[in-house]
Amino acid sequence: MATGEASAPEPKSWLIAHRGASAYAPENTVPAFRLAADQGSTFVEFDVQLTKDRQIICLHDESLERTTDVEEIFPDRFRSVTGAGGQATKRWLLADFTLAELRKLDAGSWFGPTFRGTRIPTFLETIDSLRGRAGLFIELKAPEKYEGIERMILAELKAKGLDRPGADPRTPVLLQSFSAPSLQILAGTGTKLPLHFLVSARDAAPWLTPEGLTKVKAFASGLSPEKTIVKDQADGIARARQAGLLITPYTFRASAVTGFPDVRAEMAHYLDALAVDGVITDNPDQMPARPATRR
Repeated sequence: MATGEASAPEPKSWLIAHRGASAYAPENTVPAFRLAADQGSTFVEFDVQLTKDRQIICLHDESLERTTDVEEIFPDRFRSVTGAGGQATKRWLLADFTLAELRKLDAGSWFGPTFRGTRIPTFLETIDSLRGRAGLFIELKAPEKYEGIERMILAELKAKGLDRPGADPRTPVLLQSFSAPSLQILAGTGTKLPLHFLVSARDAAPWLTPEGLTKVKAFASGLSPEKTIVKDQADGIARARQAGLLITPYTFRASAVTGFPDVRAEMAHYLDALAVDGVITDNPDQMPARPATRR
């Protein structure tokens, strides 16, 4: 039995808010998390990484310039990074900043003036903002860069009394990553929390073979595939279902819909015609009407 297989929250069309209600508030911030809960999300998905002083914080990118004012606050703290085309780009890497320094950054103004002064939250602040209101869909972002992050996350969940399935029925917890080795580390700890393997369309094919799925089942109880995989690699997804893996595709956005009148219709198609177990979306308020979700 894969880690977490018997203990995942029972699926009933999970509504998973991608980086919070990120269509309406700055991603991976407390305002986005709270709005996602207000909009009825089963889970709120967010990304976790480590600061220079090894504090767990919520951030998607490995650098700070896209979603903060770091260029204004720390203008000289960049690294020059050479891209594939040979051009050098200034990057303010998270790994170069302590939590105290991150506290000085505005993580909301880039999205809109209403969110001026919003800060990058810590993992514990994120838990506190959602506890009792929605589940935690925790993505370990680039865990290979942060030795020991898996056990650190489990330790902070334990400190909050959330390291066991059902510990707080109002706040179910699930962990996911694109990194198979990181999920293997988590599975190796003996955690019973459900684990999902994120797979992109580029990398999915070998994992969806019978041999690949046997490997996945050893460390995960579900797949979070790029949504195109569900329709373009239907045989592999069918095998994943037969193996007992839950399917929660990403990312459904009102700003990027093709082939459907709107994102609500797109999500309905995936939930009904393609029978996925949940959808990861920037627009949780656009979830099609469903039977009551059980946890």
